[in-house]
Amino acid sequence: MISVVCVYNNESLLKDYLLNSLENQTVEFELIKIDNTRNRFRSAAEALNDGGKRAKGKYIMFVHQDVRLSSNSWLEDAEKILDYLPKLGIAGVAGAKKTGNPKKLEVVTNVKHGIPPRNASYNLIKNPVEVETLDECLVIIPKPMFDTIMFDEKVCDDWHLYAVDYCLSVRKLGYFAYAIPLFVYHLSEGALFTNYFKIILSFGEFSKKYYQNLEKIRNKHKMCYDRICTPCGIWDTSYPVILQRVLRSAKLGLNPISKRIVILRKRCVRNL
Repeated sequence: MISVVCVYNNESLLKDYLLNSLENQTVEFELIKIDNTRNRFRSAAEALNDGGKRAKGKYIMFVHQDVRLSSNSWLEDAEKILDYLPKLGIAGVAGAKKTGNPKKLEVVTNVKHGIPPRNASYNLIKNPVEVETLDECLVIIPKPMFDTIMFDEKVCDDWHLYAVDYCLSVRKLGYFAYAIPLFVYHLSEGALFTNYFKIILSFGEFSKKYYQNLEKIRNKHKMCYDRICTPCGIWDTSYPVILQRVLRSAKLGLNPISKRIVILRKRCVRNL
């Protein structure tokens, strides 16, 4: 049996997405809803640990309120897949995989997101794939593993990167993280900023707290990993996150400027 744990701050969103897709599942499951509409919990790690401690299932699924499972047999199919994964530490529906190029990553997922729905990645998967880390929208942890390691409330003291940190922690123990080939729809698209100038001025597309948590994760794991490969980017553990943010923002700022220079040059040539 799978225990489904969800912390929510919008009850109508929860009903329209997650709960709606759970109504006719083909197997029994345990549902643990964590009401955070009044900001009772300060972080996802704190809230999800509270729910995970109460879970009685063989597996614990931690899932966002705006996720919709793609079929009525989703939980049944997931459990069958999980039962055959060797040294399972954590599984999810979207993961970051290393490539031959240390500066590039491959995001493997069957998730659709946004309005209108579209694939979050071109790398759809048909079989489970071992990955470096997982996205937080939906992760599943065997109950014995969660009893051994819970989410780190000190390092992940906001609402970001708790699954990334968990993946790195279980891999230190010799277990694996997997992306499983099941489809879900996730309303959110993740990134906060889409405007070039906002990204440059903020030294990145995510919130200040996101990067603070990332720096804590870098410090926690830098002795074991030379880089942290997340679904949103690769981070070198040898340098502070702020330095990497500045360098990335500088490169991003040069791209649109260089494109504008090329356009102006072409116009000048046409006018000669």
